[in-house]
Amino acid sequence: MASDVKELTPKAALRLPLRVAFVYVSPVGNAGWSYQHDLGRLAMERSLGTQVHSTVVESVNEGPDAERVFRDLAARGNHLVFATSFGYQEAAIKVAQDHPGVVFEHTGGYKVAPNFNTYNARFYEGRYLAGLVAGRMSKTGVAGYVAGFPIPEVVQGINAFTLGMRAANPKAQVKVVWLNTWFDPPKEREAALSLLNLGVDTLTYHCGSTAIPLLAEEKGVKLLGYQSDLRHVAPSAQLTSVVHDWGTYYTEVAKAVIAGTWTPRPFWGGVRQRVVRLAPFSPQVPSALRFQVTEVERAMAAGRFHPFAGKLTDNEGKVRQARGTMRDEDIALMDFLVDGVVGKLPGR
Repeated sequence: MASDVKELTPKAALRLPLRVAFVYVSPVGNAGWSYQHDLGRLAMERSLGTQVHSTVVESVNEGPDAERVFRDLAARGNHLVFATSFGYQEAAIKVAQDHPGVVFEHTGGYKVAPNFNTYNARFYEGRYLAGLVAGRMSKTGVAGYVAGFPIPEVVQGINAFTLGMRAANPKAQVKVVWLNTWFDPPKEREAALSLLNLGVDTLTYHCGSTAIPLLAEEKGVKLLGYQSDLRHVAPSAQLTSVVHDWGTYYTEVAKAVIAGTWTPRPFWGGVRQRVVRLAPFSPQVPSALRFQVTEVERAMAAGRFHPFAGKLTDNEGKVRQARGTMRDEDIALMDFLVDGVVGKLPGR
């Protein structure tokens, strides 16, 4: 199908409404990774009204399927495409190079081109705060962590959560099971069950469905949720959740494309930008702990506290950082598990 967008640079003036497409690796559902991106899309629409028109493509596999979808969206006249999964990078940048008049924004990744940008969040900041809660609330001092793929973003989260737990309980342990998928509800449930069989009394995860929150509610164990506020799924189990909020970012990107001022400028926001925040605490969480976690969150936002500061030793005894604060470029390539994590990175 021929494009109705003239092949110009992204700075060219565009006729409104701006046509914006969002590509998700899983179904939108009612919670999780894709759901939070979709809430961001809806926030953009509320903010910009008739200036934008958005469409969604759900459950797109990484790889050849993604490239086919991106090419179709560019051909259909979309001006701006948000590719919301790490594994979309190669397909998205390939299509971007063939369609210089279309702006591509990619979640995660590390490449930049004239019409291709990357954006991400410091999820590890929220993970540290959740770990503080887990460390105080776990009776056994052992948490289970179901992880998708061993990319740096996931490793950062495991390490920050463990450091937070150990700040509250120096003997705490985090047991990890790897999925090698982002979204597979039966597999997620099975992995979490295996951790419960190992004696954990607290669960968290980096995957896309509500299977683990549902299991936590069913089994009566504590849950530190991820991506969405999961009180509607696990009202008794959830202590708090690390929530993602993309609304402001999506709105600002769309406004820049409309104004012709968009340029590729990688974004990595955190608690200061409110891209990452904690859901309301469960009534189970004591007021003193709420106060402590809130104070640490404020210190993070002000730049007075960093999860990866001071001496860091991996779970094989090697000192990875003797002092100081880890640089962003090193965090972005994190490839080790800190002391307190029980498990290994796949392939190591």
